[in-house]
Amino acid sequence: MTQSIELRHAVHPADARGFDTARLRREFLVTGLFPADRIRLVYSHVERMIVGGCAPVAGRLSLAAPKEIGTTDFLARRELAAVNLGGPGRVFVGGERFDIAKGEAVYAGMGAGEVALESADPANPARFALFSTPAHRACPTLKLDAATGRRIAAGAAETANAREIHQMLIPGAVESCQLVFGITRFKPGSVWNTMPCHTHDRRNEVYLYFDLADGQRVVHLMGEPQETRHLIVAEGEAVISPPWSIHCGAGTGSYSFLWAMGGDNQDYADMDMVATADLR
Repeated sequence: MTQSIELRHAVHPADARGFDTARLRREFLVTGLFPADRIRLVYSHVERMIVGGCAPVAGRLSLAAPKEIGTTDFLARRELAAVNLGGPGRVFVGGERFDIAKGEAVYAGMGAGEVALESADPANPARFALFSTPAHRACPTLKLDAATGRRIAAGAAETANAREIHQMLIPGAVESCQLVFGITRFKPGSVWNTMPCHTHDRRNEVYLYFDLADGQRVVHLMGEPQETRHLIVAEGEAVISPPWSIHCGAGTGSYSFLWAMGGDNQDYADMDMVATADLR
């Protein structure tokens, strides 16, 4: 089997208050995202976003349309971002080839055709992170690199959250139907992400943490602002944040993270801010 899919249902915030650690991890944490020679997908009923990943070694992997999306072609009614977090790789969309290095991506619009992924060097395999949301119109398929999108400086060294936010797929720079994503990287010595924190009831968000050294972890805070919970997250793991949940955290060492959003709007600044002093 070269592809698997796991189904996750939406969770009401009142129910999440009573979850123990194992249940929190089962509902919101995505692990094992980069299996060798197999595509792993997690279908979340929160905005019907699909989070996935793979590490092709032996050859090319084709992205099939699972029964859960109800179409015979993965992109028939969806859009997709494939982001490389490993060695040099290739993404094929509708027969067109895109060569992408670490930190680069391919956006494939609705109806773009079949998708396949492979590594350029099996000894140094690519690690493809996949994000997909439903789409109602076609947008151009294209490669996204360091020059694509917008970059924003945020935070400060004094609060240990100085960082650069690279908005790779964002309105006004790159057209998409509803999917928005980017990469946040930290300045030396900074470990706190997304503080002060926020929620955004109009859309969900997924964080995928990467570039953590062996043995290091991110303490990811989630939950309602006055009912916070935490997850201990390792290299290459992701957290599904429903619209009612905050999403922030701190690392025990340096790290980066991918963020992807889908929902009613694409307004990056549409956030309901939460003062740090109000967190519980």
